[in-house]
Amino acid sequence: MATACKHPRVRIVSRHDDTEYVECLECGEIFDSEEFRDMEIEETAGAEEQPDDS
Repeated sequence: MATACKHPRVRIVSRHDDTEYVECLECGEIFDSEEFRDMEIEETAGAEEQPDDS
């Protein structure tokens, strides 16, 4: 099974009204920049929720 791309490098490919569309330079997926921000927030929140061994 392939590892999910975390989209480390993106570029803006289009702007329409108030929405920017970005393309991942690693996997080629295109999505709106709001989705990308949501993905980053989810990853950060997931990392912060990890319990430590203290």
